[in-house]
Amino acid sequence: METFTKLFGSLLVFVYHCFDRVVINGYLNGLSRPEQVVHFFRTVLGIPVVSKEVLSQRTNDYQRWVESFACNHRIPIEWAGKGVRKEDYVLPAMRRLVKNNAYGVYFIFKSMEQGRTFRITVPKYPTQDPNHRILAHQTSRFTHYYFYIRDEVLGPIIVRMASFFPFHATYWLNGHSFMEQELNRKQVGFRKNDNAFLAVDDVAALQMAADRLSPQIIRKQLDYWTLILGPKFSKKERSQMSLSRFYSITQIEYCRNFIFKRHFPIHKIFERSCEIGLWRLTANRISEIFGVRLNKRLNGKLATVIDQIEHGHHVFRAFWKHAFLKQYEKFSRFLRNELCSNNLNDFGLRKGLDHLDAVRQRFQAITDRFAGFQAQCLNVHVDFPLLQKISLPITAGSVRHPGIKIHDTRIIRLLEVLLHNGSTVGGWTAKQIHQAVLTTFQLSPKTYGLNQLRYDLCKLKGHDLLQRDGRHYAYRLTAKGVDVALLFLFFHKRLCGPLANSRFHHKPDPSNRPNSKLEAAYHKADKAIENIVQLLHAA
Repeated sequence: METFTKLFGSLLVFVYHCFDRVVINGYLNGLSRPEQVVHFFRTVLGIPVVSKEVLSQRTNDYQRWVESFACNHRIPIEWAGKGVRKEDYVLPAMRRLVKNNAYGVYFIFKSMEQGRTFRITVPKYPTQDPNHRILAHQTSRFTHYYFYIRDEVLGPIIVRMASFFPFHATYWLNGHSFMEQELNRKQVGFRKNDNAFLAVDDVAALQMAADRLSPQIIRKQLDYWTLILGPKFSKKERSQMSLSRFYSITQIEYCRNFIFKRHFPIHKIFERSCEIGLWRLTANRISEIFGVRLNKRLNGKLATVIDQIEHGHHVFRAFWKHAFLKQYEKFSRFLRNELCSNNLNDFGLRKGLDHLDAVRQRFQAITDRFAGFQAQCLNVHVDFPLLQKISLPITAGSVRHPGIKIHDTRIIRLLEVLLHNGSTVGGWTAKQIHQAVLTTFQLSPKTYGLNQLRYDLCKLKGHDLLQRDGRHYAYRLTAKGVDVALLFLFFHKRLCGPLANSRFHHKPDPSNRPNSKLEAAYHKADKAIENIVQLLHAA
């Protein structure tokens, strides 16, 4: 991580790391096993026979309560349509709640899904107890409710509640939403897009908000919404049974975000990282990053791939068992390294919510090693299409300026005159520049006319390489223009020209070269180019 920041610190605005998406399962401790269900109905409620009708009655009561709750609070409740993305569908309702600065449930979806429940069968052979029934776990299809909530502490969360015994619950929350609520509470200014902070007044406060997400805070809010929206139990039932929920982490993502000042380096860094990652991120290196020992009995995937989520949006993934590291660019503003785990047992970690801090420490170390590996890979030259950008036409207002080609002899001559006479060109008119070009290169006015010069000056001015003092009609190169002029001239006359001549016309004998550092560098460059050509040919 330190190496990455050292290499690209001048391009970065800030870096922060936090939990992103967290999926938690909630289980009723007192009703998870068949014998507990039998004890609940026969001993606590006094119902002698635990039948399918008895379980269905509790389901019907809960479903009627949900319908009444939605009606009383004027909350939309609908069946989830096929192919409809729920988060996008409920977004207008969420925006209305934010506009009114209100909190609570704002939408309910009903969905027929597979869930865990109990199968009740009559014993095949008679028993001493005629009311005895066999209960066993099974998976069946029944109604689930998705409650979309805007929580005052956790921000937008989703609670999915099963309507059949044992009433399993699933919770979706996001660390970025919690951080947003914390920054609002502390009145720290920020700019957030989707699930990323692109600007913040206090970076330290942002990281403190990320580190403040704790099991105690999550449990308190989940207990509250489970009590409000979950199936109802009487005071007698709660006093005789343990009906508290055990929260288990089923999926968790931890991300490290690099916010850049400008757009152009992000895609190039990501592109280069994907190229090198596919070649150098071998099985041994993946095991080193995850901090485990590689063996032949490894269960799960061990591979690197590049997925195309949509057009122009690629994601680099490195899989290990049931987890994977991924990197992607988003909004052309930031680069994200993210570790996603679907089974914490792969890391030797416990799934209970109380172990969230241990998960944070372990995932921080893994993403840190991944950033260090990428920093080593990215400490190389990358492609910046300066020549390509300048060669494309540009529109300034209603005027369209043509591109500037590096092989355009007229532009090369003009840049050389403007660069070498930079101390006096500030007071030169177009006619004086024209005369300087003609004199320097011994041209006739018919070969290079004044109108042609004005056309070239207009192109340079359109690409922000030349500026004019309108009071005196005097031209001079901008700071960008000086850099481009130096690059064009050095590349064309001092670098590309000699090397191209040695490649295609005359290659000097290295054994009889003069004692010149520049000539020695040319010979070294010739040899390097030859090696690069051979490597590319072999690839």
